[in-house]
Amino acid sequence: MKQFRTLLVIAIFALGFTQVGQAQKVAHINTEQLIASLPETKALNEELQKLTLTYSEDIQAADATLKAKLDRYSNEQAAQTDDENQKRMMEVQQDQQRIQQMQTAAREELQKKEVEKLNPILEKAMSAIQEVAKEKGIVYVFDSAPGKGLIIFEKGEDLLKDVQAKLGVSL
Repeated sequence: MKQFRTLLVIAIFALGFTQVGQAQKVAHINTEQLIASLPETKALNEELQKLTLTYSEDIQAADATLKAKLDRYSNEQAAQTDDENQKRMMEVQQDQQRIQQMQTAAREELQKKEVEKLNPILEKAMSAIQEVAKEKGIVYVFDSAPGKGLIIFEKGEDLLKDVQAKLGVSL
């Protein structure tokens, strides 16, 4: 009976040490760096810049037209009746509101397009991260991008290069 207890205690300790020896692998990746390095993201940024330029040019043209109208109305103000000047002031206010609406619509359209086009890129990156982690037997992957929470990654494995290689991205 005494030998059985001794064997049982040894077996428990042996199992405990094997569990400690099988520590789970941990890695980290900077997802912001990964997303920025993808060709799809670069293409999206170029598309958004072109769209921003187009909206900006349209708004500047409307603003220039309004400024010309204001100058003309200002020069003609003394020669016009009070009713005409009142109508012109209302017209100018409507033009100003239209320009503000153009600016708001442009911002909203840019944000909508960015979200719409960025989601598939994020899904592709997350899928690749999961595949690389699975291939390497990594259980936990932390995001080492700034502001992503408490990250401990000094001893972890950085997956950025492997995931970029999986996606065919070269730096």
